[in-house]
Amino acid sequence: MGGTGTDQGRSGVRAYIGSFTSAGGRGVLAADVDEATGALTVTGAGDAVADPSFLALAGPVLHAVSETEAGAVAAFDVTGPAPRPLGAPVPVDGAGPTHLALAAGHLLTANYTSGSVTALPLAEDGTARPATTVLRHEGGGPVADRQSGPHAHQVLPDPSGDWVVSVDLGTDSVRICALDPATGRLTLHGETALRPGTGPRHLAFHPAGTHAYVLNELEPTLTVCRWDAAQGVLEPLGETPVVPEGTTGPSYPSEVVVSPDGRFLWAAVRGDDTLAVLALGADGAEARLVAAVPCGGTWPRDLTLAPSGRHLYAANERSGDVTWFTLDPETGIPTRAGAIEAPAASCVVFG
Repeated sequence: MGGTGTDQGRSGVRAYIGSFTSAGGRGVLAADVDEATGALTVTGAGDAVADPSFLALAGPVLHAVSETEAGAVAAFDVTGPAPRPLGAPVPVDGAGPTHLALAAGHLLTANYTSGSVTALPLAEDGTARPATTVLRHEGGGPVADRQSGPHAHQVLPDPSGDWVVSVDLGTDSVRICALDPATGRLTLHGETALRPGTGPRHLAFHPAGTHAYVLNELEPTLTVCRWDAAQGVLEPLGETPVVPEGTTGPSYPSEVVVSPDGRFLWAAVRGDDTLAVLALGADGAEARLVAAVPCGGTWPRDLTLAPSGRHLYAANERSGDVTWFTLDPETGIPTRAGAIEAPAASCVVFG
């Protein structure tokens, strides 16, 4: 089935929710957003691709990974109430893509299982063409069952647009690459080693573009880094916990978000099933845990800030819902405001 829904010509802020169809998800859900309350109202779904676990929006075109062994990306027209497929999925020449981003006229994917990053040029209609580059990571880490080889988990452009960074859970490192917009060639520029066994998963930049924050999955910590865009150099400065002291049981952080004013950082933590609130220093060089609140569900795989900056959304994979929170502008602490059912939810993006 390609999609469901009837109305055309949507307007206003929209949300798109990715999910794991292999775990009962409906594919990509589309929803209207009430900007005043943060409430979501689902308008349709599209299940034309398996396991669209992460999404990226470019105008009227929504891109999704297909997090399968074969590995592919799919494009959807989102001008109507339900996502409508735009052609067949395009192979990424890598296995288990978990993340994608847009940079310099290309779609980039981080391929977890194969430990690689793929660049695919975008056609005039916004859909992806066949891959031009597959940059394979090398190495491993000390956690035998998770780090026997490279596992690229995220790829994104830096704020300057001059670099592409990829976060690798398997090698405890972040790679900095240059992307040639004319050829789609990715070239490795440098690699920053993080503490062995931390398992870096995702990274977010400070709005000033001078610092970056790497969220670690295998240890519930955040690595604060200095980012030199002129030289393309990432320098670790220190770590801070994202769970309160004395927390027992396994905790697996998943996603990190920074406020537009650079005052706060939020991290989703699975197992503990909380949203960590961290206060950032005036220059972005320090982070301090100030609170941890329940995520409103189980296993928050993704965390997203609304375009208004007033609401935060957690995609709770195992409880099958998306919960939204109202943010206190003075403290950064989220208060649960509502939820919708979204089986096997894995990602939320806005447009």
